[in-house]
Amino acid sequence: MAEQSVEIQTTALDTDNLGFFRWGKLGDRHIVTNDAGDWAILSADELSQLLSGEVGTGHPRFEEFQGKGFLRDGLDLDAFATKMAQRNRHVRRGPHVHVVTLSQNDGAANMSTETAEQIVDFALAGMSPAMSFEFQGAGGEPLENFATLQRFVEAAQTQNKQTTGKKLVFSVQTNLTAMTEEIAEWLIANEVLVCTRLDGPAAVHDANQKHFGGSTHADTVRWIEYFNRRYVELQRDPKQWHVEGRVAVTRATIGAAREVVDEYVQRGMQRIHLQPIEASDYDAETWQSIGYTADEYADFYRDTLDYIVDLNRKGVDLAEGMATIFLIKILSEEDPGIVDIQSPYGAGTSQLAYGVDGTIFPCDEARSGEETFAIGRVGEIAIGAIVEQPTVRAVAAASLLDAQPMCADCWNKPYCGFSPIRNFIAQGDLFGQRSRCFECKEHIAIARSLFAMLGENKPETTEVLKRWTVVRPPHAIDTRARKQAF
Repeated sequence: MAEQSVEIQTTALDTDNLGFFRWGKLGDRHIVTNDAGDWAILSADELSQLLSGEVGTGHPRFEEFQGKGFLRDGLDLDAFATKMAQRNRHVRRGPHVHVVTLSQNDGAANMSTETAEQIVDFALAGMSPAMSFEFQGAGGEPLENFATLQRFVEAAQTQNKQTTGKKLVFSVQTNLTAMTEEIAEWLIANEVLVCTRLDGPAAVHDANQKHFGGSTHADTVRWIEYFNRRYVELQRDPKQWHVEGRVAVTRATIGAAREVVDEYVQRGMQRIHLQPIEASDYDAETWQSIGYTADEYADFYRDTLDYIVDLNRKGVDLAEGMATIFLIKILSEEDPGIVDIQSPYGAGTSQLAYGVDGTIFPCDEARSGEETFAIGRVGEIAIGAIVEQPTVRAVAAASLLDAQPMCADCWNKPYCGFSPIRNFIAQGDLFGQRSRCFECKEHIAIARSLFAMLGENKPETTEVLKRWTVVRPPHAIDTRARKQAF
């Protein structure tokens, strides 16, 4: 949300000597950012001096402002362009995230092995040198169709070894209800990563699973411990090999925030990924009992992040997923590849999703729109033709922040992004309205919290946040900030 209406003690902007940047309030201080992702936190006097052209060679922050491109004098355009290209390389990489729905509506429809093989052929024909395949269910459990998962992985590994030579990562988003020791051992042997929901201690987790259809807390914990134990027994680095967990944040979660975090610490989890649920996924009565406002979620997130960081300062190693995504953008020149926190949104250009019948969608959540967003079927279209589809082009245009009212002027623009498809589902409009957008308030809350911490200049806090940006393969950060409850 744009916040340019900042009171400053200056009579005029020295536009002739300023580089391009945006600014906004950050408590009693101000933040300035530019499209290369550079940023600085200033006092009110420093911002006034910058805007009015009073920052010269004798100013204590002159070299910093000049090096970050906030001043036109001495701006290295080539270096600036290189940073911009690095941060936006996702637009030329091609689809590298492939979300495969193996089962739908509790097994009412399952993907066939023939369709799986077609998807393998289709995806590996893409230009990206590395690909991630994520197996999931839509109102179902992917492991109920384990035979197809096996065939998919085996076909992809064989074809990739013989022809394409790409780096492949496989993961399964499972509620663990169909997990067996035999399946678990196959997943481990074939290096298929496991992600599940752990919504907190038993009382919170089991209450949530009444709505989400997952396993009980006891079963979830038992399988998490099983996988993590086996990784150690096989002498795999636990920093790389571990079960990933996510929290579907409900009203019950908000009321037990610290207990939820403590559960992750107790289970030795590496990362906790807080994921808000969405009103459009529930009927009014259910939402009344489990939902919340964007402001309530923002307050919850800030308090919970503070607690997680405080635990890290005391020696606990637990990162928060959304904070990690933003920190990589804030503290490095990289983009972590999170499809729905990119500009433009990566539907069709970075991610593709497949229905059980092989229907191709530009991203996972587009499947909720059924035929509205369908862009073809495997076997009938080439992967190179995807970017030419009107749906993909419309989504890209609608999500370009430079063309979005309020987004174009927002100081958080270099680190943000939104999903036009989610807007369409919730508001009936690809562009959406920023004032009604849950994501906008959520992302501002995350960025504010992180910049406030970084602005404190406390070495122990900064070290914690920098540590979170180190992505340890084979576990890559999720390419989707939000996932359906499973």
